[in-house]
Amino acid sequence: MADSSNPFFAPSTLPYQLPPFAEIRDEHYGPAFERGFEEHLAEIRSITAEEDAPTFENTIIPLEKGGQLLQRVAEVFYNKSSSDSNDVTNALEEEIAPLFAAHDDAIRLDPALYARIKAIHDQLDSLDLDAESRYLVQRYFTEFTLAGAGLSDQDKDALKDYNQRLSTLTTRFEKNLLADTNDLAVVVDDVAELDGLSEGEISAAAEAARERGLDGKFVITLVLPTGHPFLAGLTNRALRARIMAASRSRGIRGGDNDNRELVLEITKLRSERARLLGFDTHAAYVTADQTAKNPAAVADMLGRLAPAAARNARAEQADLQHQIGEDFALASWDWAHYTEKVRQEKYDVDVAAMRPYFEAERVLRDGVFYAATRLYGITFAERPDLVAYHPDARVFEVSNEDGSPLGLYILDLYTRDSKRGGAWMNPLISQSELLGNPTVVVNNLNVPKPAAGEPTLLTYDETNTLFHEFGHALHGLFAHVTYPKFSGTNVFRDFVEFPSQVNEMWMLWPEILENYAVHYQSGERMPHELVDRLNASSSFNEGFKTSEYLAAALLDQAWHTITADDDVADVATFEADALAHAGLDNPAVPTRYASTYFAHTFSGGYDAGYYSYIWSEVLDADTVEWFKENGGLTRENGDRFRSRLLGVGGSKDPLDAYRDFRGRDAVIEPLLKRRGLDG
Repeated sequence: MADSSNPFFAPSTLPYQLPPFAEIRDEHYGPAFERGFEEHLAEIRSITAEEDAPTFENTIIPLEKGGQLLQRVAEVFYNKSSSDSNDVTNALEEEIAPLFAAHDDAIRLDPALYARIKAIHDQLDSLDLDAESRYLVQRYFTEFTLAGAGLSDQDKDALKDYNQRLSTLTTRFEKNLLADTNDLAVVVDDVAELDGLSEGEISAAAEAARERGLDGKFVITLVLPTGHPFLAGLTNRALRARIMAASRSRGIRGGDNDNRELVLEITKLRSERARLLGFDTHAAYVTADQTAKNPAAVADMLGRLAPAAARNARAEQADLQHQIGEDFALASWDWAHYTEKVRQEKYDVDVAAMRPYFEAERVLRDGVFYAATRLYGITFAERPDLVAYHPDARVFEVSNEDGSPLGLYILDLYTRDSKRGGAWMNPLISQSELLGNPTVVVNNLNVPKPAAGEPTLLTYDETNTLFHEFGHALHGLFAHVTYPKFSGTNVFRDFVEFPSQVNEMWMLWPEILENYAVHYQSGERMPHELVDRLNASSSFNEGFKTSEYLAAALLDQAWHTITADDDVADVATFEADALAHAGLDNPAVPTRYASTYFAHTFSGGYDAGYYSYIWSEVLDADTVEWFKENGGLTRENGDRFRSRLLGVGGSKDPLDAYRDFRGRDAVIEPLLKRRGLDG
C-alpha cells in the first residue's frame, strides 16, 4: 500500500484547494497514479453492479463523481511534465501514457456501463432533467459511442492496441521535440553578431548561455513555430539563416530524436483506428464531434482562404524584394527582417521600437488585468504566501466585483530548458458545483528571461500572446457549471480558441493601451500617432501570416485525410506535395510548423483540429463587430459575454451559446476584412 502521507491522497486544505506544491515530490506521482487508477475502476464497477434499473442518479451522477484522486494527480503531473520536466517525469510520462489509454478504454468500452448510459439516453425525453443534465446524458452517449463502446469484443481488443500504441508514440514525439529543440539552440560567440537586437534580448541570450555553463557566450533558444522573434531585428544575415536552419532541422537529423518515423506511424495508426470505428479517415472521426461536423466543411473554409492569402503573400514578397534590391533573393530567414523595414517605410511603424512600452509587469497589471477589471469587474491580488510549482510561477487570487472569491490564477512567464515550447493554459483545479471544487488555472509562456535586475520587455507578439492565453484563463475562471465534464475550457476543440482570440482585441483597444503602454524608462505613454499608424497597418503582412498558418492547418488535414489503405513512405515528399496542392509551397513563406515539430497535431491534442484557430476566428471577428456596435468595453457588455458564453463552459452546444450571445450565427465577412482577404 502506498504511503498515506502522499499529498495527493486527500484534497488539498490550502486556499482554493491549491495543490501543496511544497510537499509534492517526484516519487509521489507514481503511487498516486496507481491508486487513482484502482479507485476509479472500483467506482465504475460499483455503477455496473447496481441492480436497480439505470437512472440519472445511480449512473450519470456517480460517473461524474468518480476518479477524483486520478484527476488531482493528473492535472498536477501533466502541468509539471510540460512546464518543468526532468528525467523522472519524462520517464514516468512515457510509462503512464499507455496505462492511461488502457484505463480510459476500460471505462469507455465497458459494455455494461454503455448499456446503462444508452438506456438513460433512450428515455431522455421522458425524464425530468434540467438543460445541463440533459446535455450531460447526450454527451456521454455520443462520446462513448464514438469511442467504440458498441464494437464487438474482437474489435475492442484491436482498438485498445491502437490507443495504447498511439499514446506511447505521441508522448515520445513530444519528448524528442523538446530534446532536439534544446540541442539545436544557436550558440553565438561574439556579441557583434547580435547587432540589431535590444539590450534586453542580448541579456536574455547571455542568461540562457550562463544557465548552460557557457559564460561569455550567447544562446538563442528556439521557439515552437518555424520563425523566431529575433529574425526581425538581427542584421547579420548569416546568423538569421543559422536560426532558421536550426528551427527547420528539428526532428529530421537522425538519431534518437528523429520524429519522421513517428509521424508516419502515428498517422497510419490513426487512419486504421478510424476505419475500425466506422470512419473513412481520422479527420472524419475527429470532426464528427466538433462544430465543423466533417472534413468537407473544413476544406471548404481553408480552400476559400488559401488562394487569396497566397496572392497577398506574393505581393508582400515583391515589396520585400524591392527593399532588398538585386543583392540577393529574399529567403525565409529574411522575411521578418525586411518586413519591419517595409513597415517603417510604408507606415512609419517600428514594431521593435515598441518594446520599451511593453514592460511585462505593466502589461500584466495595467493591461491584461485592467481590461478584465473594466469589462468584468474582477480584481487581482498577488499571493506570495502561496507556493507554486516553480520559483518563476506567481500566484494571484481573483475576486468578483462584490468581493466574492472566483479562483486562483498562476502565471509562469519565462522559458527554460525544462519547459516545452509555445504558450498554453492548464487547469489545476476545475470548478464544479457537484464536487464543490473552486478554480485554479495556469498560463505558461516562453519569454526569454533577462539577467537579474533588468526589466522584462515583451515583443509585440509576446504581449499579444499574454492577452490571448489570459483569455483561456478567463474561460476557465468564469465557467460555472454543475458537472465536472463541463468545467472550464471543456468545449469542442474548434471552439476553444474563440474566447482567447476575443481577449486579444483588448491589447490595442485605446483605453487599455493607454493604461499600460508606458515607456519603462521615461514614463511617457506610447504616442497616439504610433498607435494610429499601427492600426492603419493592421492588415500589413497578413498574406504571410495567413499563408504560414493555413499551410500548417492544411498539412494537418492532409496527414489526417489519408485512408488506412494509403501508403505514405516519406515525410518530406508528403509534406511538399500537400503544400503544393494547396498552392502554399512558397519557399519564402514556410509552414508555421513542419511535420516533425508540429506538436499541436502529433502530441498536443489538435490532430485534425489545427484548423480550429481560424474556425474560431470567424466567431471572434464577428464578436469584435458586436462590441464595437454596442459601446465597446463596458461592464454591461462584459456581463453579457461572461454569462452567455464564458460562464456556460461546455454545458451547452457552443454554437447555441454563441447565438444566445450574438442573436444570430456568425458571418465570415469581418474575418475576411481583418486578414485583408476581402479584396
